[in-house]
Amino acid sequence: MTEITEVPSPFCGIGTDDLAIQVDGISIKVTANGCAINTPAFEQAISDFSPRVDGKEVSLDEAVCKAAEILKAANQPVIGGCATDVNGMRALMALADRNGAVVDNMNFTAAKRNFLALQDSGWMTTTLAEIKNRCDLFVVIACDLEVFAPRFYERYLWNKESMFLDDTSAREIIYIGKAPSGKASTSPDNRQAQVLECENADLPEVLAVLRALIKGNLVNAEQVAGIAITDLQNIADKLKAASYGVVSWAAGALDFSQAELSVQTICELVKDVNASGVRCSGFPLGGKEGDQTANQVCGWQTGYPARMRFSSDIPEYDPFLYDINQMFDNGEVDAFVWVHAFNASAVPPSGGKIPTIVVARSGMTFEEEPAVFIPVGTPGID
Repeated sequence: MTEITEVPSPFCGIGTDDLAIQVDGISIKVTANGCAINTPAFEQAISDFSPRVDGKEVSLDEAVCKAAEILKAANQPVIGGCATDVNGMRALMALADRNGAVVDNMNFTAAKRNFLALQDSGWMTTTLAEIKNRCDLFVVIACDLEVFAPRFYERYLWNKESMFLDDTSAREIIYIGKAPSGKASTSPDNRQAQVLECENADLPEVLAVLRALIKGNLVNAEQVAGIAITDLQNIADKLKAASYGVVSWAAGALDFSQAELSVQTICELVKDVNASGVRCSGFPLGGKEGDQTANQVCGWQTGYPARMRFSSDIPEYDPFLYDINQMFDNGEVDAFVWVHAFNASAVPPSGGKIPTIVVARSGMTFEEEPAVFIPVGTPGID
């Protein structure tokens, strides 16, 4: 048995790097600093050692040859999931370029809301290190942060030491939209977060009013979506009085039509606070299942995020046309590659009779066995 400390996590999306684990053969146990996300992810059992073709165990060479045969015969292959590391994503890009495939990251439907806002008008964002060392006002929009990242408060807001703050327990936390489900947002000196609760469908209006108040515009109403205008004015005043305010959101939580416009409103109100002479930054939450990696690799190699087609001489980016779920519904796909090295539960969407190649973490089970299954190691563990 081997004990390892200061282990970074590839699962949680917030850069936790202080886990302690025990390695006993092919088993891993988290012994310190685990959480509801990291512990089960590290401790997933390894059950598959051999590739399979049509459910039968074969050699790796046989599985690769069968996968190549499927892709060579395809007119419109698609590569989905894309949950891997940098080198894995580079290899997928090379495969797509060679085979004329569409590439679509599994989290892109949510990430698209961020990219559409970023591409249209830009944003001003910050980092985890800046939050840890500078932030004195943290606003969470539409996200139950302690469910998304259980150790976020412990690591970045209630940390005992900070470069530029004398007392991190004095930070102020505000929720707009969804209320926190637990007490992680309660400060070490027992101050609870301020919560302005509303339905997701009402967020566009609430955020628009908050932006208007930040800009100093008159709002001729007493409440919006059940939230008093005076409460929103109070938040606007706090943002303009903070030394380093941060407004965070998770694109996946904004699950309503044209949510990219709400992301854009958040980004623009951050700019409005800065225009008043006060530092303020946005912080888009994400980074799970390799989604940031996939989009960054796509970005530096093509200039675009994921959801591209490579069958022309140049990469074609279209965040709507090359949605693989839509392509399945339209009958446009004749071969499917699913890559997910992090989570054995993240099975591919059903492709019906479409030949499917799955390259994924050991232990993945299927309602219908894919044409090819190749178990692979997990970045950050194997």
